[in-house]
Amino acid sequence: MTRPMLTQREAATACGVSRTTIRRRREAGDLPGAVQDEARGWLIPVEDLLAAGFRLNAPAGPDVLAADSAAGSGGHGQEHGHGQEHGHGQGQGEDVAAVRAELERVRQEHALAVAAERHGRELAEAEAAHLRAQLGARAEHIADLQQALRALTPAPVRTELPPSSVPGQAGSGRPAEPEAAGGERRRWWRRG
Repeated sequence: MTRPMLTQREAATACGVSRTTIRRRREAGDLPGAVQDEARGWLIPVEDLLAAGFRLNAPAGPDVLAADSAAGSGGHGQEHGHGQEHGHGQGQGEDVAAVRAELERVRQEHALAVAAERHGRELAEAEAAHLRAQLGARAEHIADLQQALRALTPAPVRTELPPSSVPGQAGSGRPAEPEAAGGERRRWWRRG
């Protein structure tokens, strides 16, 4: 498919700006694909307009319409290059169809980009949910391991009383308990 080419006037109308804006951007090199045609004057590819940041079918503001009507009634030689853009009766219909086709292509590309972005977001959300589930399972596993470690760890070592504090032993300061009949020692606590 060949690139649709618009005259400066058509580009200005399609983008909702003045012809002077299109001319200035062309002269500044922002529209590198622009070529000069003997019959129609400067022709600008729609792709260059889009790449330069223009929006096709943008509504023109009141100042742009006033500037175009003033330029249209004044001298055409400044913008048209000796009236080169006027003889485009049948070509205009072809250009409009080409611009519409390009617009439809851009809309389809935009719809595909939006769908790809939405799909990417859904994939990211699914991956995040999966990672959250894995983190929860790992947290439970860690809690189980900590509980098993506590169960396997020996209880704190009890300090034994020094021999001097045990009743009935030498050096305790208490008298030894009398032995029961038969040579057994009596216990100082009750059995229960």
